[in-house]
Amino acid sequence: MNTHFLLYVLVGFLAQMIDGALGMAYGVSSNTFLLSLGIPPAAASASVHMAEVVTTGISGFSHWRLGNVNWNLVKRLLLPGVIGGVTGAYLLTTFDGNIIKPYISAYLLVMGIVIIIKAFNMKKKHNENEYHGPRISLLGLLGGFCDAVGGGGWGPVVTTTLVARGKHPRLTIGSVNFSEFFVTFAESVTFILTLNFFEYWQIILGLLIGGAIAAPIAAVAAKNIPLKTLMIVVETLIIGLSIRTIYLTFP
Repeated sequence: MNTHFLLYVLVGFLAQMIDGALGMAYGVSSNTFLLSLGIPPAAASASVHMAEVVTTGISGFSHWRLGNVNWNLVKRLLLPGVIGGVTGAYLLTTFDGNIIKPYISAYLLVMGIVIIIKAFNMKKKHNENEYHGPRISLLGLLGGFCDAVGGGGWGPVVTTTLVARGKHPRLTIGSVNFSEFFVTFAESVTFILTLNFFEYWQIILGLLIGGAIAAPIAAVAAKNIPLKTLMIVVETLIIGLSIRTIYLTFP
């Protein structure tokens, strides 16, 4: 077993620990780590999304079974999210990875800041707003595009925005996660059609193994570690790695 494969397992482990504890940021975390290891943006995003197909499918099914899905919200998000995701995935494969890498890292840096701001503004009670207008479809389009280009961001962009606007937290998380499977699947198909998929099997397998090991541990950690503290620590790490990647890109 080579060192690179063990690093991919470690990335999968860390990303799943973060996602299991925060309920988001698997893609943002794993993509940040992969870019810091020197993986090209398209390869990193493709590997993350192919690994995520399994986890998002299980998550979406679980939320559906638990009654956490608002179908009106899903209708607004799903198709625009798929369109944005496919567009972003296709564009990512047409650019030189070395040229686009600092911009992807800048996006991930911004995502880290967004999640930290969310941590400081967490509210126990929400004035819930159940109207799902056309703007939500635009949010889904943006979320899908950012998710594909940045290797993650569907949750931080869509969930964070909707909850901040007063949407029901449980139904929002469930509906966004349910929609995420279809967005992730569409992005993965696009990557398979435009990239040499078999070059990245070690990254994908490593992410899956690491994630499988971390899943039960993350569930325990989520109960014992203060959420705000964890969010700040994790996103500070993501911001630091993103700045490092941007710095190393320029001579």
